[in-house]
Amino acid sequence: MSKVVVELSHPISDGMITCVGLPGPRITSELSRERSQLIGMTYDIARVNMVGNTGTYIDAPFHFHADGADIAELPLERLFNVAIVMIRAVGTRSVGPDVLGDPARLWGKAVLVHTGWSTRWGSPAYRSPDHPFLVGEVADALVAANVALVGIDSLDIDDTSLPTRPCHDALLGAGIPIIEQMTNLGAVPDIGARLVALPAPVRGMGSFPLRAVAWTDHGGGGS
Repeated sequence: MSKVVVELSHPISDGMITCVGLPGPRITSELSRERSQLIGMTYDIARVNMVGNTGTYIDAPFHFHADGADIAELPLERLFNVAIVMIRAVGTRSVGPDVLGDPARLWGKAVLVHTGWSTRWGSPAYRSPDHPFLVGEVADALVAANVALVGIDSLDIDDTSLPTRPCHDALLGAGIPIIEQMTNLGAVPDIGARLVALPAPVRGMGSFPLRAVAWTDHGGGGS
């Protein structure tokens, strides 16, 4: 059977809004093709001005903990060729620990939570405080299961209608990166898929956009 490759990141475009209260990226041309012709060649050099929480992005421990690893210090073994465990939670707003199943199956895995919220991407409804999230007990269980990273296709892994962020605090405190605002998780098979999720190794930042891709040699996926 042919390999299945699934794009898990939203594209970044000029002016798009990812998080309420944060500016959208500005993508401009630093050196245009027209200007480059003056030196005998034709090419484009672009400039991007954006916050770390843009598009599909990863949170490193430094995002919440001053002494934690920043984006450049994230261990590659947590980001490259990691076996995926899919958690299906479509239609559930408050995702509890009952969806995790046997903790042994999570050990060292990339745990991706499919809520279906990404279908609202680009609309005001996507940024609603009614988005799905994980309760704090889920984060505690994932820490105890020694997972490699946790991802979700919702606005935020925590309940943004509350002032606290227990999942961020617990997961990042344990050195477990978080990927938020993923997409296409419904196309990732329940078993057999692996993940690559690599941001640029920027020092001094706790969040940064990334290109996340799942692949498998087995066909089929969730709804």
